[in-house]
Amino acid sequence: MSDFLSGFATALQPVNLLYCFAGVILGNIVGVLPGIGAIAAISILLPLTFSLEPTTAVIMLAGVYYGAEYGGSIASILLNLPGTASNAITTLDGYPLARRGEAGLALLTAQISSFSGGTLGIVAMVVFSPLIVSFSLSFGPAEYFATLLLGLVAGASAIGAGPLKGIAMVAVGMLFGTVGLDLNSGFARFDLGIPNLLDGLSIVAVAMGLFGIPEVIANISASQAKEKPIAVNARAMYSAFRRLGAIVPSVLRGATVGGLLGPLPGAGPTISSFLAYSLERSTSRNPEEFGTGRVNGVAAPEAANNAAAQTAFIPTMTLGIPGTPTMAIILGALMIHGISPGPQLVVDHPDLFWGLVASFWIGNVFLLMLNIPLIGVWARLVAVPRRFFFPVIVALVCIGVFGVSNSSFDIWMVLLMGVLGYVLRCYGFPPAPLLIGFVLGPMVEEYLRRALMISAGDYSYLFSTPTSIVIHCLTAGLLLWSVVRGFRTKAPQPAG
Repeated sequence: MSDFLSGFATALQPVNLLYCFAGVILGNIVGVLPGIGAIAAISILLPLTFSLEPTTAVIMLAGVYYGAEYGGSIASILLNLPGTASNAITTLDGYPLARRGEAGLALLTAQISSFSGGTLGIVAMVVFSPLIVSFSLSFGPAEYFATLLLGLVAGASAIGAGPLKGIAMVAVGMLFGTVGLDLNSGFARFDLGIPNLLDGLSIVAVAMGLFGIPEVIANISASQAKEKPIAVNARAMYSAFRRLGAIVPSVLRGATVGGLLGPLPGAGPTISSFLAYSLERSTSRNPEEFGTGRVNGVAAPEAANNAAAQTAFIPTMTLGIPGTPTMAIILGALMIHGISPGPQLVVDHPDLFWGLVASFWIGNVFLLMLNIPLIGVWARLVAVPRRFFFPVIVALVCIGVFGVSNSSFDIWMVLLMGVLGYVLRCYGFPPAPLLIGFVLGPMVEEYLRRALMISAGDYSYLFSTPTSIVIHCLTAGLLLWSVVRGFRTKAPQPAG
């Protein structure tokens, strides 16, 4: 707790406060606008952070991430269009509440639940991060290799419609990660004789291409929802405060689910919100009322996805394992700034780690103070046809990626990755595991080589400690379960 309090000295610096505020505002806007998503916004903003201090840059990118979770509930409630994937479940009860004239209650419930869930997630991060760090400081190359391999398999199996497709995408991402000069031998790998590929593929180009461009292509002809935005009466919204006592148990249950699932690779806010809603429905005395406009159906998933958005930083910062594609981009941002995530990050850069954690709470306060008065503004913003935003997104993507290396080659790489991402999307292959494999693949290779150098080529060294054996068993079990689940999904269902 003393370390957490000392982080406020960093988070309250004027420049960090400014970029935290800017990040949560941008994230809020991205969340309100359906179909864009935090990962595309962070990919676009990533080049703009290169001139900033690492702490300031990560504070802003993190603000975009959890700010989008706040904003996503607004479009879900007012337009029945989820701003982010994790807000999709909020539409089931939020939109019916709005349609029957209780939009103020639904929006206020979402904002209060988001703030409460985020706060509880921060508490979990403060409590559990040091425990994880103290345990992982005993890790050697064998344990790191096993942990990173577990992260790859977990990310592949939990993201996307099919685990087998996720594993295939991780493999493709790892292949992309091998492009360029081999750091150990100096030989060029898969460069196709193109000098620009000797430095490898740019994570900015890959992220922007996979997530920004396909979204534009897929939605370029999508029509705006025909229903007009629902009017929000500010007086009715504020009068709903007296009805918020009923959501306290739901918020606590949702925050618990999000806090526990957030650190797990591949889980994240989306799975947390769906499981929180399922738990809330199963514990209700009147489960049949869910989907017709229950405030508990809004409170639980919103508390869960915001708690998960905070605790998702635990494995990313302390172990160097991104549990979600957004965390993979933030991990890449740290590496671009010359900071290696892992157990030593808390020791070597305590101002960055604890300053970031403290900024989470400050950002959540900003969001609560801003969202409630600005509900009417967001309601008008969601009415703007999305086709007007897509040219701006493409322009920002091209400008951003060109600003990284001043090379037009990266612009072509973004377009190529965009086409690839769209094709993958059409055939049901999730691009998120590809990005996770691209980021973690080189790290897996690095620690595997270190382990083999220490053991003089003896592969049994990878199973030489109880910790590594346990982690490998978890990986094998998860991989087997993923394969079995994939075959069960394809198996024909019995008639009747």
